[in-house]
Amino acid sequence: MRKATHVIGKFAALLLLPMLAYIALPFTPYDARVYEPEGHFYIVSLVSAIALGVAAAVGIVATQARNIKVSFLSLSYVSLAAMFILHGISTPGFLTDHSAISGNVAQLSVLLSAFWLWLCSVSGDRRLVRWLAGRQKLLLPVWTCGLAAFGLYLWLYPDFVYIMGLKGDVGKWVTTAMILIMNAWSIYRNMQTYLVSRFPLQLAIVYSTGWMFIAQIIMVTGKVWMISWWLYHYLLLASVIVMAGGIVREYLSSGSLSESIKLLFRAKPQDWINSYISPSVRHLVLATEAKDSYTAGHNYRVALYALKLGEEMGLSSSQLRAIAQGGLVHDVGKLYIPDGILNKPGKLTDEERSVIEAHPVSGFDVCKRLGFMTEELAVIRSHHERWNGSGYPDGLSGESIPLVARITAVADVYDALTSSRSYRSAMSHEEAMQILIKESGKHFDPRCISAWEKLVTDQRQFFQETLQTSPHLRLEPKLAR
Repeated sequence: MRKATHVIGKFAALLLLPMLAYIALPFTPYDARVYEPEGHFYIVSLVSAIALGVAAAVGIVATQARNIKVSFLSLSYVSLAAMFILHGISTPGFLTDHSAISGNVAQLSVLLSAFWLWLCSVSGDRRLVRWLAGRQKLLLPVWTCGLAAFGLYLWLYPDFVYIMGLKGDVGKWVTTAMILIMNAWSIYRNMQTYLVSRFPLQLAIVYSTGWMFIAQIIMVTGKVWMISWWLYHYLLLASVIVMAGGIVREYLSSGSLSESIKLLFRAKPQDWINSYISPSVRHLVLATEAKDSYTAGHNYRVALYALKLGEEMGLSSSQLRAIAQGGLVHDVGKLYIPDGILNKPGKLTDEERSVIEAHPVSGFDVCKRLGFMTEELAVIRSHHERWNGSGYPDGLSGESIPLVARITAVADVYDALTSSRSYRSAMSHEEAMQILIKESGKHFDPRCISAWEKLVTDQRQFFQETLQTSPHLRLEPKLAR
């Protein structure tokens, strides 16, 4: 509780300081008029260049990490950069004398950026987010081209800004209200997530969004060319820099981005799991393993078995990545199960079993806030569904169970059977196979079991090696580093 209060208090202070400086400056002799069109161009260009750099890094991370919310971040900073470039080159007295373009596109840059940041805070199971997630690879190029085309049109036909009306007496306040609502929701949801997960990216979004809104207030109320008016440019610069810092801490400091690019040329599932998974996912895996000693290694092996089975069944590379990432965190909902129930050596009561059976939904709720894609979420929520409809949490049956979840279910049960528990010893490979085959058409999709039998026959050495090792140890060094 103290940590949460400290984080919120620090954020409030860093948000209020620039606002108080803006309010106080006009009452001092320091708020002089500084008419510098050329200087304005260079400051705006710097903001735009950093924003484009952040957007490019985030775009690569998003596609490789299969995280739609990181894609939305990329689109947010592409929007800010593209419109701010136009804002800079349309500075009155620099390359054009048209006085309305610069102010209107500055408003538009913050509005579009706020929209994508707001979408970052929307749950991953919402229809709009799911629809956009299905087109993740197209989002950045299509949106960038659209912004470029709009910018060119506005440069050729500058009077269109009067139709936009973003700087009008009414329009500027409508725009500001929209930005306030979207930014407030973004701050609230990302602060919530950060206090639970402690992921640097969430905190970076909170600060970036807060400073962006203060910049908007100054933009619509400030007196042009005064020192106090110049503050909003530096706040937007700070907003972009803090987001860049969040990306570095979340991804680049662990080498995830560079290794992700290298992995475009690799095919081995073990390489992907060990080098590609983001620090956020590693954190969730290790937190789950710390909570439940049984899961130490279980998450890794389930992901590895499921990847092998997915390859055997001819799944696409994106589906394989979904299985790997979903498999690694499929039991993250166990973080919310009391230790006394989770590690109980004896038979569970009906009430205790219902608590255990809630973990797929708990994990789903956590991961949908973190931007996991639809297929990863399906693995997390549906890996305990059964082919005959007797599973949980939704009682799905047959083909209505997502294929990635059906595949993960086979891997999950096989590893559970061949691992020691507090109430029984591990079964042999042969004993586990007998149970899987017997449950074909009941618990498991018969097609998955047929593929699993073929996989076991063709890659017997792989199964022997995996059963004799503790692969979970491979996840730890990267997190420690």
